[in-house]
Parts: sequence; structure tokens; C-alpha cells
Amino acid sequence: MFNNRKRLLEMKFEAITIKDIAKALGLSTSTVSRALRDSHEISPETKRIVLEYAEKNNYKPNPIALSLKERRSRSIGVIVCEIANSYFSQVINGIESIAYDNGYNVIIAQSRESFEKEILNLQYPTSRSIDGLIISVSTESKDFNYLKELHQKKMPIVFVDRIVDEIETHKVIADNYTGAYNATLHLIECGYKRIAAITNPFTLSISRERLAGYKSALTDNGIEIDDELIKYCQHGGMVFSEVQTVVDELLANKNRPDAIFAAADKLTTNCLRIFKTKKMSVPDDIGIIGFSNIDLAELLNPPMSVIRQPAFEMGEVAMKLLLQVIESKRPVTDFETKILSTEMLIRGSTKKLFAKAKETV
Repeated sequence: MFNNRKRLLEMKFEAITIKDIAKALGLSTSTVSRALRDSHEISPETKRIVLEYAEKNNYKPNPIALSLKERRSRSIGVIVCEIANSYFSQVINGIESIAYDNGYNVIIAQSRESFEKEILNLQYPTSRSIDGLIISVSTESKDFNYLKELHQKKMPIVFVDRIVDEIETHKVIADNYTGAYNATLHLIECGYKRIAAITNPFTLSISRERLAGYKSALTDNGIEIDDELIKYCQHGGMVFSEVQTVVDELLANKNRPDAIFAAADKLTTNCLRIFKTKKMSVPDDIGIIGFSNIDLAELLNPPMSVIRQPAFEMGEVAMKLLLQVIESKRPVTDFETKILSTEMLIRGSTKKLFAKAKETV
């Protein structure tokens, strides 16, 4: 029994090759190769025999050999701030669904909102000759020369969510302006007067777009913009103490807010955590709505009103655009910015004043 176990441990898996198929069927390797590629030079009967044998014996093309022949790695790099973030995990799922269907592997890295890690993450996949890159830049990123150099060297790049305006390439974003406008308008229609905004650094495209929507909604409804009610978190909610600090500052304000618009996923959920530790009742003491893609938002206490982004679809679109650039036989010079609509889901965190208004009618 010991010898049998030893032999099993010593066994080495060897994938079947074109040479093995050729030897088994009494054909030349070139004939087998052409049959597997569905060449018109090979008869239908020979193709049938080769394909049946290949399928029966679980033949898979050698990816290394294919990459050398095609001068492609058939791999793409993806860099996001945090894989555990529900929004970005959905984006990655969308990317993978298209990539794998088209024979591409996906190499994923996370920056953790660090500019230094973003650059380090870029060095490995680009040194391994990835065919293209999908990236959402970190909150710390302000100097984009490293991406400009890659772009100038003809590396196909697609930005998703957090984009770089000065680089001419495909970009996929949510309709951040309209989403923020609708969220703020909903708070106003519920009867809130002092609406604060907590957002990522202003250097990020999503912050600028969402703040613009927030401000427009206030202005359009005759509410003066108060800069003291706008707070920035440099790490986008990944550092809990940052969110704690800005919430404390808002609540210490003489004219403290009666509602908060949180402009990012982590900011939204962390605000709710802070209110709970302060024993503040939502929406009785304060209302809140924000951008969030967590699947359990409706199970929170109270259920969270959110602006939900089409994250999976954004990943799909980004990968399709990247494939267009990678597989184009000519240099691509016409680029698109795809803007996908958001969805507002109204739940218990913003219903206090709206419910009271209904009772008095």
C-alpha cells in the first residue's frame, strides 16, 4: 500500500499535445494543427476525427505557445482601489465575464488608495507583457505621467469609474452628476434643509462630478451652498478615523446638518456605523443617502437609501472597449466616454420628514 501511494505521489500530470494526437491517429503534426484551426485545407472527415479525439482526451491549446505565435500574452491587467469593495468586485466580475469568453486571462491588483502601490502594481503586469490595462486610479494619484508614458508606448488603456481627463482613450463612468443631483433632490423633497456632503478628494473625477450634482440641486431649489457642510476624506472611507473626524466636525457645527449625502460606497456605510456608535437614530436624528453597491443595503438598520451604479455592466463595457483596441489591426484614434445611468433606491434612511409631510396632508 505504501508503494502504491508513493507511485501516486510521483505521478506527473502531462497534458496531451498536438504531437500525441498526431501519433495516435497516424497523422502529421501539421495536419492535426490545421484541423484544430478549422483550416479549409483539411477534409471535413479528418477534422471530425481530430476534434473528436482532442475532445475525448481533454486537449487544450498551450497558452504559452499561442502567445509566442500571436505575439500576445492574452492577459489583461486590472487595477482598482480595493477588491473587497462591493462596487469594484462587481466591476471585476463584469470584466472577467467578457475577458474569459474571449480567451483572455485577468490579472487583478489593488492600490489600497496608494499612489505608490498603484505604480508598483503597474510594474509587474506591464513587465509581463499584458495586452491591455483597465484602471480606476487611487485617491492619492495626482501625477499621471506613468500612465501617459504607457499610453504613448501604445499600451491599450481603458479607464473605469475614476478617469484621467488628459489621457485620450476609452473611458467608462456612471452618470455621477445626475445620481448626485437626484440624491440631493430627494433629501430636499423629504423636507431636509441643512444637507451636508462627504466625498473623496476633489482631485478624483467622481468627486468633482458628484459635488457638481449636489450643488446644482441645492441651487435649483433655492438653498444656499455652505462650504462648511462639504467635507473631504483623502482615502475615500478606507481609513475609518478620517470619516469619524469629518462627521464629528459636521455634528459640532452650530448649524449642524439634518441630512448627509455621502458620495462613495465606504463613506456611506461608515457614516451609518458612526451614527450607531453615537446612538443617533436614522432617520429620526439625521437622514442619509449615498452611493453604494452593497447587496445587503436593504438589510441594514435602517435600510439604506442609495444611488446604485451599474457596476457589472461598466466592467463589461470597459472590457469590450479594451478588446476593440487590442484586436484592431490599425491604430485606434477615436475614443469614447461611455456614461451609464444610475438607479436611486429609496429606503428607510431618508423617510422621516417625507412621512411626516404625508401625515399632515
